[in-house]
Amino acid sequence: MKHFLFILLGLALTLALPLGAAESETLAKRTLRQIEERQRTLLEDAAKQGDKLETESFRVQLQDICHSYDRFLADNPNNAEAYAAYGYLLRKVDMRKQAAAMLLKANQLDSDMPLVKNQLGNLLAEDGRPMDALPYFMAAIKLMPKEPLYHYQVGTLLHEARDDFLKSGEWTRPALDQAMHGAFKSAAELAPDRFEFGYRYAESFYDLAEPQWDEALKVWAALEEKAGTPIERQTLRLHAANILLKQGHADRAELLLATVTEPELQGQKQKLIAPSAETEKK
Repeated sequence: MKHFLFILLGLALTLALPLGAAESETLAKRTLRQIEERQRTLLEDAAKQGDKLETESFRVQLQDICHSYDRFLADNPNNAEAYAAYGYLLRKVDMRKQAAAMLLKANQLDSDMPLVKNQLGNLLAEDGRPMDALPYFMAAIKLMPKEPLYHYQVGTLLHEARDDFLKSGEWTRPALDQAMHGAFKSAAELAPDRFEFGYRYAESFYDLAEPQWDEALKVWAALEEKAGTPIERQTLRLHAANILLKQGHADRAELLLATVTEPELQGQKQKLIAPSAETEKK
């Protein structure tokens, strides 16, 4: 009975629209999906080809997709999703001014698209406008709080543009450190399988004015358990040894450094051993 009622409700909603409008909407969605699929394929193939990319072929395909978006938007001028997808494509091929125009239009039509907020934040950050970029990144997080990339980008922005935020007078160093460190922590916790997020969170202890070294050691140790190769594990031990040296635990650091045997890491290892040896001589 309940299933039957759902069918009737769906039928009533369908009949509430003119048949032509429903068909037109379905056609528009299908057309946009086809354009987006061509875009996805083009970008993926370009990434795979790398330096071997056939530039002329890529240009022709890109131009064709752009024409498809232009025709689609001429027929569907209020489609926020199309503006967003087009803006994303244009940013990928470094047509920044055009990308910004498309993304701003998408944001105007639909203010609840986290991808658009994120892309606008990226453009502003890359243009050297971190104070303007942050609200867009934060808006993306508000709309999609469980997306780790958005938290990671906030942490990166606060770290790389620290001087700008401090000079603005709107941030203190403790507040900025807390927000930056917390953003990297959120990214790592939301994506425990993303090693790079965990690594950057662990690194962010170095960026603090008042580092919490005991907590940092725990984070590096936990990250070592997720390392997939000997060189990754030993790299993490170098960080742990570095922290132990900062804490004045040279004996413990020496034991840890003895386990670092990978040839590629010997240079970094020696940089840690040398200061330690000088300290012992004094």
